[in-house]
Parts: sequence; structure tokens; C-alpha cells
Amino acid sequence: MGKVLKYSFYDLVRSRWSYIYLSFYLALGFVLLFLNNDLSKGVITLMNIIIVLVPLIGTIFGTMYYYNSKEFTELLLAQPIKRSHIFLGQYFGVAGSLSMSLVLGLGIPFMAYGLFRSNAVFDFTLLLVVGIFLTLIFTALAFNIAINNDNKIKGFGYAVLLWLFMAVIYDGIFLLSLILFEEYPLDTFSMVATALNPIDLSRTLILLKLDISALLGYTGAVFKRFFGTQFGFWVSMLVLLLWTVLPVLRLRYKADRKDF
Repeated sequence: MGKVLKYSFYDLVRSRWSYIYLSFYLALGFVLLFLNNDLSKGVITLMNIIIVLVPLIGTIFGTMYYYNSKEFTELLLAQPIKRSHIFLGQYFGVAGSLSMSLVLGLGIPFMAYGLFRSNAVFDFTLLLVVGIFLTLIFTALAFNIAINNDNKIKGFGYAVLLWLFMAVIYDGIFLLSLILFEEYPLDTFSMVATALNPIDLSRTLILLKLDISALLGYTGAVFKRFFGTQFGFWVSMLVLLLWTVLPVLRLRYKADRKDF
């Protein structure tokens, strides 16, 4: 698996799209910090961008890489290499290169503006950790969708639809449910519904750690009591880890049994 991972990683690192992705975050970080020169406000602004953009990029890159390397994958399948090692190596190569672009693209501007001398170190670190989790999660989901659909157009459409549902439609359904059933106790429902969407969970976690939970509306107090505690923080990290591990395990299961 290591050799496949290394090849996939270097293949994407040399890709112009990786340079564009890295350059976008570099430019975004320098522009934001140049305009307000406040690292804490920069973290808040970046949160709104990363929470939506990172899952989209992971979904698109994961799907495109799977389909574009399909012929090379079939060649590898003819070799005495375990199927799971091929697909897991490709997955970790894609997710690793995207995560590296995210960390370098945002880390360089913030360190240039004195991140380690600021109180925003923990908030920025949490932002990067959440961004890496979202990259791993949505890249794995994209690979799962692609491996289940031989038709490129259909697979790409399903992947984008999944991102659209998680990023936009889910929030609308969630808020509508809160309004329709506001007369009932919704504490448990709110926390479970938030945990079922990695984008919502990541957003809630960052908002609470930035101490701006008032933006969460009338359910903010509920989230603050659970997600705002040390126990709630580690439970949230565990849920994000499960969101990462389960699609990877399914990818491995599907790769071992799919008829190519």
C-alpha cells in the first residue's frame, strides 16, 4: 500500500490543481490578515470558507482521481497486489496531498503574522484539524460513491449531490424541524442531528471554541452545555474520527468484493 500511496501522493503534488489549491489558501490567508491584521477574526472568517469549500474540494478531487486513474488501477489489479492496498493507497494519497495543501496554504500566512505569539494558536490549530477531518471524510465518501458507480457522470453527480445535501439541504431540514417541533424538548434531537452531519458538527465545534455560541440561535445553550465541555469536545472528535473510519472500512470492503 505504501508504494501506491507514494505514487498517488506525488502524482497529485505535481498536479497544477494542487498548486492552484495551495495558492488559493496562501492568497486568502495573506489577504485576510492584511485587511484586518487580527488573527482571531481571521480564524472566524476562514471557518465560514473552510467548512463549505474543503468538503467540496475533497469530493471533487476524490471522484475525479478515481475515474481518471481507472485504467492504471486496472493495470495494478492484474499484479499480485491486494485490492484493498491499491484503493486505500490511492485514497490516502489524495487525502494526504489535499490536507498538506490546506495546512501549508493557511499555516504560512498565519505564522508570518506571528501566530505563535498570539492567543489564537489553539483556535487556528482546531480549524486545521477540522479541515483535515473534513478532507479525509469527504474524500472517502467520494471514493465510495465512485467505486459503486462505473458511469463517470452518474458518480460525479451523486458525489456533488451528497456535498450539496450535507452543506445546504441538511441545514434547511434541520432548522425546519426545530421550528415545527419547537413545543417539544429538542435537546437530544439537536445534538444527535448535529453529530449526523460532519459539516454541522465541525461548525458547531469551532463556534463554541471561539466563544461565539450566540450565533447558534436558541439551541446555542444546549450545544454549549455539551459540546462546549471538555468531554463534549473529545466526543465530537471521536464522532469525526468515526465519520472518517467507517467510509474507509466500507471502501476496503467494497474493493475486495467488487468485480472489475
